[in-house]
Amino acid sequence: MTDAEQVKHLVYAAVQTYGRIDVIINNAGLMPHSPLERLKIDDWNRTIDVNMKGMLYGIAAALPYMKQQKAGQIINVSSVAGHKVRPGSAVYAATKAAVLVISEGLRQEVKPYNIRTTVISPGAIATELPGSVTEPDIAENVRKLYEDVAIPAESFAQAVVFAMSQPEEVDINELLFRPTRQEL
Repeated sequence: MTDAEQVKHLVYAAVQTYGRIDVIINNAGLMPHSPLERLKIDDWNRTIDVNMKGMLYGIAAALPYMKQQKAGQIINVSSVAGHKVRPGSAVYAATKAAVLVISEGLRQEVKPYNIRTTVISPGAIATELPGSVTEPDIAENVRKLYEDVAIPAESFAQAVVFAMSQPEEVDINELLFRPTRQEL
C-alpha cells in the first residue's frame, strides 16, 4: 500500500478482469506504538505511509472508475484509537483520526456520483497488527490486551458485509465496534 503505482495497477487489473470496481477496502495498517519523546521518526514515517498514504493511494486508484460508472463504495479502516488517544499511541491514533476526516471530506465530494463512503473503526481484532508494535513494554501490554479480549476477524468481515449490503441509497458512514470487554 505504500507504492501508489502498484495500487493503481492492482485496481486497473481488477477493472480489466471484472469490467468495473464496486468496492475498495483500504485496510492496511501499522501500529508501532512508542512515546513521542523517543523520537522514532522512521516508525512515524512508516505509520503515516501505510495508514494514511496507503488509504489515499487506494482512493486515487479506484475513484476515477467509480466516478465514471456513477457507483461504488470506498471502505476505509480506522480504529477505536482514531477516536481516543492513549499514551504511546499518538502517531497511530493521529493516522486513524485522519482516516475519519479524509473519509468525511471524500463523502461530501463524491455524493453527486452515487459513491458511498464508509469508515469502519474496530477495536481489538485477532490479527497480526499487534506484532507491529515496536516498543517492548507497550508490545507486551498490547499482546495481553489482544489475548484477553480480541474478537475474531470474522466480526470485522460481518461489519464490512453489513455496510456493503445496504440499499444503494443508504450510505453507512461509520461503524465503530469493539469487543464487549474492551475498555478503550
